[in-house]
Amino acid sequence: MRVISKRTVRGAGSGGALGALALVMWASAGVTAQTPTARIVGAANGFLATLDPTQRERVLFAFDDQEQRVRWSNFPVKMTPRGGLSLGELSARQRSAAMALLSSALSPRGLEKVQQIMEGDEVLKTSEGNNPMFGKDLYSLSILGTPSETTPWMLQFGGHHLALNVTIAGEHGILTPTLTGAQPALYTAGGKTVRPLGQESDKAFALLTALDEGQKKQAILSFRVADLVLGPGQDGKTIQPEGLKASAMNDRQRALLLDLIQEWTGIVHEGAAAARMAEVRAGLGETWFAWSGPTTVAPGRNITAYYRVQGPTLVLEYAPQRLGGDLSMHVHTMYRDPTNDYGRKFWAK
Repeated sequence: MRVISKRTVRGAGSGGALGALALVMWASAGVTAQTPTARIVGAANGFLATLDPTQRERVLFAFDDQEQRVRWSNFPVKMTPRGGLSLGELSARQRSAAMALLSSALSPRGLEKVQQIMEGDEVLKTSEGNNPMFGKDLYSLSILGTPSETTPWMLQFGGHHLALNVTIAGEHGILTPTLTGAQPALYTAGGKTVRPLGQESDKAFALLTALDEGQKKQAILSFRVADLVLGPGQDGKTIQPEGLKASAMNDRQRALLLDLIQEWTGIVHEGAAAARMAEVRAGLGETWFAWSGPTTVAPGRNITAYYRVQGPTLVLEYAPQRLGGDLSMHVHTMYRDPTNDYGRKFWAK
């Protein structure tokens, strides 16, 4: 595989001969790349090759730019501006290359989930009279560091109800911290019902109902949790585990728990997801499941309860929101690794 250098990328003008050549090289690299990291680097260089110098300056940040690293949120971008370039600022060719980069870093199901979240924001925009606060064009992409197969760098993509922070460190792909949300959390597209975070709801409820009464008493908290505890702006915060420990579950229940966890770990590409699940399984005995709120759900709808999964290297949160009135239709979720958010294990001293 040939990887396009940063020097080549910076010299490729949008629409110029060198830029076109670089894009062809990137397309070929995507076919012949033998590793996920090589494919991601090739896609990143291919995207950068489509940009003019001013655009590249806007999308590229130093890897140690702490201000940009934490510039992610659940809020609409007009309330909390992101760095980088938005999809609405890109030409069709550039937008296609941006989505190809995102696709290279995510699994097919992860990409589908992201697209459903974005489409939901388009539905929200339409339902509010073409409100300019929402819509697919407002999601932004930025790159921290230089795309490399050996040196750590980072891909950020997000907007309203979405914040993907993907650190690439050699063969490792770290997805934490990442926020996924949905409003509406159920809508119709192409004649089909879409629930972007439906599996996160259904699989958690299946686990809860699989518990016996004694286990439920441990898992269900005696107080109400109304929102994410470790959401945006909460880097480095720690919380005490609560609820039911996986070591007190039977094999079927632990399998249900692992299946639930995979809804987040499986967003990243399959190689990184498999390594992540191996970590999760190693700490499963010390992983906790806690539930706060109603223990029933209407068929085909999302739960209106908060829940948390917490282990040695994992914190997952699911938090329905009151804004809009129907808690089943507005959901925030959070995925963190308290030991390795932003891939710190691979670059922090």
